[in-house]
Amino acid sequence: MVAGVHKGEWFMRSRRKSVLLVGAAFGALVAQPGFAQTDDETAEARSGGLSEIIVTARKREESVQDVPVAVTALSEELIENRDITSVEKIAAIAPQFNVGRASNGSGAQLTLRGIGSSSTSIGIEQSVAVVVDGAYYGQGRVINEGFFDLARVEVLKGPQALFFGKNATAGVISITTKDPGSAPEFMVKAGYEFEAQEYKLEAMGSVPLGDRLGFRLAARYSKMEDGYYTNLAEPFEYTTRDIADILAGGDGNPITSTATPAARNEPGQEEVLARATLKWEPTDSLTLTLKGNYDWNTVNNSSWNYVAYACGREDGLSQQTGQPCRTDFVTFQNNLPEALAGNVPWSRDDGALYNRYESASSTLNTVYETDFLQITSVTNYQWVNNKWTCACDFQSTPTSVWATENSTWKAWSEELRFLSTFDGPINFMLGGLYQNTTRDFNQQAAQANLYNSAAPAGLEFLGNQKFSQTKGETFAVFGQLTYAITPELELAGGARYTDEVKDSYFVQPYVNPGLAGIFRIGTDPLGYVTARQHFTDVSPEATLTWRATPDVLVYGAYKTAYKSGGFSNGGINSRFSPDPQGDLTFDPETAEGFEFGVKSTVLDNQLRLNLTAFTYDYNNLQVDFFNSPIFAFQTLTADSRSRGVELEFEFAPHAVDGLNVYGSINYTEAKYTDFEGAPCYAGQTTAEGCAAISPIASRQDLTGERLSVSPEWTGNLGIAYDRDVGRDFRIGFSVDARYSDSYLASGFGNPLSLQDSYVTLDAGVRFGAADDNWKIALIGKNLTNEFYVTGVVDGPFTGAGTGTANGTKADQLGFGSLPRTVQIELTKRF
Repeated sequence: MVAGVHKGEWFMRSRRKSVLLVGAAFGALVAQPGFAQTDDETAEARSGGLSEIIVTARKREESVQDVPVAVTALSEELIENRDITSVEKIAAIAPQFNVGRASNGSGAQLTLRGIGSSSTSIGIEQSVAVVVDGAYYGQGRVINEGFFDLARVEVLKGPQALFFGKNATAGVISITTKDPGSAPEFMVKAGYEFEAQEYKLEAMGSVPLGDRLGFRLAARYSKMEDGYYTNLAEPFEYTTRDIADILAGGDGNPITSTATPAARNEPGQEEVLARATLKWEPTDSLTLTLKGNYDWNTVNNSSWNYVAYACGREDGLSQQTGQPCRTDFVTFQNNLPEALAGNVPWSRDDGALYNRYESASSTLNTVYETDFLQITSVTNYQWVNNKWTCACDFQSTPTSVWATENSTWKAWSEELRFLSTFDGPINFMLGGLYQNTTRDFNQQAAQANLYNSAAPAGLEFLGNQKFSQTKGETFAVFGQLTYAITPELELAGGARYTDEVKDSYFVQPYVNPGLAGIFRIGTDPLGYVTARQHFTDVSPEATLTWRATPDVLVYGAYKTAYKSGGFSNGGINSRFSPDPQGDLTFDPETAEGFEFGVKSTVLDNQLRLNLTAFTYDYNNLQVDFFNSPIFAFQTLTADSRSRGVELEFEFAPHAVDGLNVYGSINYTEAKYTDFEGAPCYAGQTTAEGCAAISPIASRQDLTGERLSVSPEWTGNLGIAYDRDVGRDFRIGFSVDARYSDSYLASGFGNPLSLQDSYVTLDAGVRFGAADDNWKIALIGKNLTNEFYVTGVVDGPFTGAGTGTANGTKADQLGFGSLPRTVQIELTKRF
């Protein structure tokens, strides 16, 4: 951690003018006497003005302007108007939040304020935690979940250990679904998206089953007839040779078959979602809410959004396919060759690429309230299964690698909290959490153009097979004490203690003899890797909150956080590595720092203006890396820092009822503070800072360099307007622009991974009944059709000469964005 004087100097130096101007604006706004309401004004309802937004950033319902946390809150109306139905779509609203969709590994890279977790390891849990109805869903595959029938979404920025636990070092995406109401409610929504030719049908029914019991059922189905990306691959011949025959002196009995192109229009998604909610209030003081969720979706290519957007060759051609690299919504991928189709576990008989995601979960929220105490229990069970067949060099060639995977995640947790509601100056929160998890990982790859006629039945065409499991058990206790020093000044302090145990194993039970020089097999003395990891952590925090005026809140906070260490279930046990356990295990990630904020609601409830400044140091930031010289995945750790200034505003004038103007501008500096032994990127030369330290290892110093997907400047600007037309109808529109500065998509400084600055534009128009009985809406996203990447991997088997005077950089395969989409929706309520 830097000394406090350094942090203070940085805040003054970085954005001194901005802070002074905003501070002056705050003072001027608050000081003007005209903002106080007259008796006449308070006597009658005012039109227009800001709506109150309720959040649960401290696990209790509070106004967004009363909570000393940097949070971007999305209301039910905004969620519906902008079709926020996935974690990826949340990123379009929160400009500092980025989501990179990956095919394998964890399935995603979630980044907030420049801090995120690599996608290549399934064992790494995300630094941005996702919480649904109070329960933690930290796996990257959560981006495959469809979210609908939502009450609100909150993006909590910065460490959130006290209230949300481990694995929230960068922030939290908190999603709350709707509950049954006191009156019957029914809704049907039908939609069509033109780019992917996607049909959508959603229905909801909510009914009271008595004075104290309510039931809500919601379901959604969607199917694409087309897709977002175009696959331009051509058929090619793929030849495999029998290693058993080669070892016997033969020619390998070659088998040649055709690898046909994968689906031309991708992803061709089909999805089924359902949620049932039962809410029971047996007494005025006791509420039980039980939710059950089911999600099933499938796509026609697990890596449909991988694009070779930057090439290492001087002629700009891909080192894999020979095609030009381009920033466009295209890919080049082929199905499993005919000889392999159906002969690799979990592959389809026609060899088609696919990803199938299925999940089921249940959450019971229990709230018991007395005159001086609120007791809350959150019980959750979740099960997730993901299967895929992948063209796992992501740009197919006659020497390609194909793989299949079947991975399952199960978790059970119980959290119990006690919150006092005393009238006096002192109150407390005390809680505990228990979580039990199991991850089962099974993967196999067909590679090196080899098969083995002597292999066990069903494994003949495999290059290697991997099994891994991690069982985890977490126990945590946490508490906070709040002291109202005066009616306007409050001091809160607390901590979370976490104790975790993880038991893991990794084995490659089958390896083709032709690859035995690369992969250790399970019978090798170092071939069966086990680890028992035990982690403990104490994460304290303290917040001082001052209510300067009824409309202005000022706070300062010291926060820490902890993210679990773990085991890279999807790694490789390489014969070139002297320490397989060291390759597969990694240490916990911790955060520590300070935040200062001012929240104001001024101009007679017409203007919301919030300012935040922050600086956080991260120790052992988890960074995953494929070490090509030793052919192994390694999860490395590095120290880093994220600091910046954020300004958000919202303006809803009384003079124009229904008008809302909002936006933000954010400066973030996210850099490595200590990464001297960082690996070189593929093809990095000595002149570019790469030093070869052995025939199979090279290093560079990334200290002071930017983190992956960490733009310095981001912002958004939007306008929405709704008004009645006559007495029976209502019309509205909205326009939203999102800006991102340039950034490196690579976490290892590869200049080829640069993503230039971009602006996306969303817009919508809606018309319907004044009582919201029916509505038709047209919603457009990324109307500028901007292509950008939010994560990257090196093209497999590309790049050469790392650590030498002359190198060829690896091609950069980016996780591409969605293109322009336009959809029409018709909603009918009963």
